[in-house]
Amino acid sequence: MERTPIPVLTVQTAPYEDQRPTGGGGLRRPTALFESQRNYLPNFVQSLLSSVDLRDRQGCTMVVGSDGRYFSKTAIEIVVQMAAANGIGRLVIGQNGILSTPAVSCIIRKIKAAGGIILTASHSPGGPGGEFGVKFEVANGGPAPDIVSEKIYQISKTLEEYAICPDLRVDLSRLGRQEFDLENKFKPFRVEIVDSVEIYLNLLRSIFDFNAIRNLLTGPNQIKIRIDAMNGVMGPYVRRILCDELGAPANSAINCIPLEDFGGQPPDPNLTYATALLEAMKGGEYGFGAAFDADGDRYMILGQNGFFVNASDSLAIIAANLSCIPYFCQMGVRGFGRSMPTSTALDKVAKVMKVPVYETPAGWRYFSNLMDSGRCSLCGEESFGTGSDHLREKDGLWAVLVWLSILAARKQSVEQIVRDHWAKFGRHYYCRFDYEALEPRTAYFIMRDLEALITDKSFSHQQFAVGNNIYSVERTDSFEYIDPVDGTVTKRQGLRIIFSDASRLIFRMSASSHVRATLRIYAESYEKDPSQHNKEPQAVLSPLIAIALKISQIHERTGRKGPTVIT
Repeated sequence: MERTPIPVLTVQTAPYEDQRPTGGGGLRRPTALFESQRNYLPNFVQSLLSSVDLRDRQGCTMVVGSDGRYFSKTAIEIVVQMAAANGIGRLVIGQNGILSTPAVSCIIRKIKAAGGIILTASHSPGGPGGEFGVKFEVANGGPAPDIVSEKIYQISKTLEEYAICPDLRVDLSRLGRQEFDLENKFKPFRVEIVDSVEIYLNLLRSIFDFNAIRNLLTGPNQIKIRIDAMNGVMGPYVRRILCDELGAPANSAINCIPLEDFGGQPPDPNLTYATALLEAMKGGEYGFGAAFDADGDRYMILGQNGFFVNASDSLAIIAANLSCIPYFCQMGVRGFGRSMPTSTALDKVAKVMKVPVYETPAGWRYFSNLMDSGRCSLCGEESFGTGSDHLREKDGLWAVLVWLSILAARKQSVEQIVRDHWAKFGRHYYCRFDYEALEPRTAYFIMRDLEALITDKSFSHQQFAVGNNIYSVERTDSFEYIDPVDGTVTKRQGLRIIFSDASRLIFRMSASSHVRATLRIYAESYEKDPSQHNKEPQAVLSPLIAIALKISQIHERTGRKGPTVIT
């Protein structure tokens, strides 16, 4: 029986002025905005698809996935219908719409797709009262560069119509190929529903010594692990890879069912929100703990008794132990990358290993050029994101498998490995204060006035006395990045104060939110003496924080008594 072709419709619309991607081709907004504003999602999807040149778009393959949050299934249906109408030839979608961000990057690179669309708002809350997001990955499997984000935004401001096949329906639960005949199209539109884990798992098998990790988890000297998927996308990956493949007991994994509201908690792997994991680790039963964010690109590591490994230390320790990973033994190590706010612990390792370090603005897209050009093997950010050139995205589960590989090779506890690292390279005391949900104009003026203050000549070489500590300003700047690959200049990426003892204060506005602003203060202090490595970071850094609060006047100007989150 001949199928009736599905109609392709052109729908009139009106542009929105607020659809500028916040970086990496991503649009993140309150879910209610997507649901209540007419054509809000279709407008952005059309702008995104139109940013791909027509000749590259016709008949191409794209990958689609989500972190399972509320509104994802509705959004996937719209994306599929619009991709078909806009000439995309094939979509590869994770079963039930589920694909982690690293898995999307992996599949794009494996099948040489033109790009991908990920429906996620990262570590932001889910549910009807939470946030929703649309993120665009380009052909290298990484976040869209700024030039693509700007193109999407310019298209969005003048958009008058979008194309859609409203009668097209895909069964996301059924593995395999589904074909659809469309009006005025010579070739059928294809959708392939794939196992959410398998392709990514095969990549990990080629990187790690799974036998060594399996022996760590099941052998005579096995350690007990506790892994919290925080009811995000990582549940199926944790169960399949850590439990089924590597032998960890099923009860090692908690919160592994993806929920639309992530169980009512922000899926943010830090000490503020991953409290269930922290409490379990404090009991001493487990030797290794980890948590993941909603889309699986961020992670947190805990040792026995709740020993916390901050993200900057984790990155440096991974760098110092890459010889434990077969992939790096084969490929070699060409260089490291870190975002500017990330502590300089990585730099100390790089100096010993005699490899370069590239200091970039926050945002994984800046690492993609470095990796594509062969300059960078390992990259990381202080916001719990770490990855290597196996993908063009940060990869939480990859980082956890690196840590398990280090534990297996060194036969030490997490805490012993960290303390040995500090003894060799020194300890970088570090913390980040987040002032969330600020009125945007207030945050803007705080940063504007602070920039004027610290870049004035009179501020240079100023001294601050706090208790018994005296800090002398060595240099200040508004961070600017020149891409060593293509010469692109990115300005105003945060304010830096560097003191004569190498301590740092950094002030930065986060670009991840829309309605409200987040202002972040970072403090770092280096200590070489091992006898001084057992102090609480906030106690060590309190003089620096006092300077930051004094010169920014953030409490006086916002009415806040303290930060929302401390990491």
